[in-house]
Amino acid sequence: MSNNSPDVKIAPPKSSYLLSITIIGVLFFIFGFVTWLNGILIPYLKIACELTNFQALFVAFAFYISYVVMALPSSWVLKKTGFKNGMMVGLFVIAAGTLIFVPAAETRIYGLFLFGLFVMGTGLAILQTASNPYITIIGPIESAAKRISIMGICNKVAGAVAPLILAYYILSDGDAFVANLKTLAEPERIAALNGLAARVIAPYLIMSGVLVLLAIMVKMSPLPEIEDEPESEIHESISSKTSIFQFPHLILGVMTLFFYVGAEVIAGDTIIRYGISQGIPISTAKVFTSFTLVSMIVGYILGILLIPKVITQRKALQFSSILGVIFALVAIFSPPMTSVAFVAFLGLANALVWPAIWPLAIHDLGRFIKTGSAMLVMAIAGGALLPLLWGYLSDVFNSQEAYWILVPCYLIIFMYATKWYKLRSWK
Repeated sequence: MSNNSPDVKIAPPKSSYLLSITIIGVLFFIFGFVTWLNGILIPYLKIACELTNFQALFVAFAFYISYVVMALPSSWVLKKTGFKNGMMVGLFVIAAGTLIFVPAAETRIYGLFLFGLFVMGTGLAILQTASNPYITIIGPIESAAKRISIMGICNKVAGAVAPLILAYYILSDGDAFVANLKTLAEPERIAALNGLAARVIAPYLIMSGVLVLLAIMVKMSPLPEIEDEPESEIHESISSKTSIFQFPHLILGVMTLFFYVGAEVIAGDTIIRYGISQGIPISTAKVFTSFTLVSMIVGYILGILLIPKVITQRKALQFSSILGVIFALVAIFSPPMTSVAFVAFLGLANALVWPAIWPLAIHDLGRFIKTGSAMLVMAIAGGALLPLLWGYLSDVFNSQEAYWILVPCYLIIFMYATKWYKLRSWK
């Protein structure tokens, strides 16, 4: 078997290719919509549950830590159910998580909100474990970053729209609400906070219904199944492997994705809170996450146009990492509005990192493809831990200096793009 082809084959008829891409595109839209609601949930729950910056960032922690806990079990689920049924299960699990927001809002218990987010993240872990390798290997490996970029546009368009829609329902009067809250006596203040918490019930009930409907549609769809290649067709250098840990390009790819996802989530989920800390009104700052995601969409469009005809996905990864370091430093040393703008521009630097790392990391995995995919999904835990560290640094120092955490993240991405992706042995 040629080393230029993927080690897993997918068996859809050519006529179903566009339909398969469309179905996966819808799933990536769901990823984005559910995931990037966190950007508005963080300042919202900070007010509703009276939290510090550090405590509020547990929204990201609870959501993304589920990828560590559930990614390998997700691989087991997919082995039992197949990819198509696994996607359906993932959608049902996300719907269960959104339903938990109803009792959480009625009781205003922060821990219950976090549990709902964890359950939603669990469902997404199953969906991500299934859909990312699917879109990577459904066509030529050298154009995988291009296909993932298309999926990224679906993801980030949803991500740009989602916080705006939720903000309309739950924080349309954010500045006035906070100002009024300070004038209320204790019983009235508690009643006002309870009313604020209840605002999420209707949007999350609607999401639950949509997710259940999508799960049924995926079950009924003609989406083809991913099939492992027979052992006899796998390259000798792969068939001799006995452990997933014998693939250094994968293990280092997992580590790189950990730091990348942390950087991506910091850029998207902290920017509203950061803007508010710089004296920008909530009414203005509440749209900042959407700005970050729009800049990512621009990056994805550039990837679609340029990869692989003009630039390889590896070169795009190198350029992205350098751009990330530059934008992070400008954000750290600039005045407030310029600083916020460059945090948003980090979306441009981030856009092509995930699409480029995935095909480089899962190439040549053979029968280890599902486990390797699960491990890469586990790396999404970077979105749990690094934003939490940003929140801690914000409380200890200030929100602007906390962005120093981004610089080593992009340097690690640069190392993977230049050296680590090539390693096929630890020796």
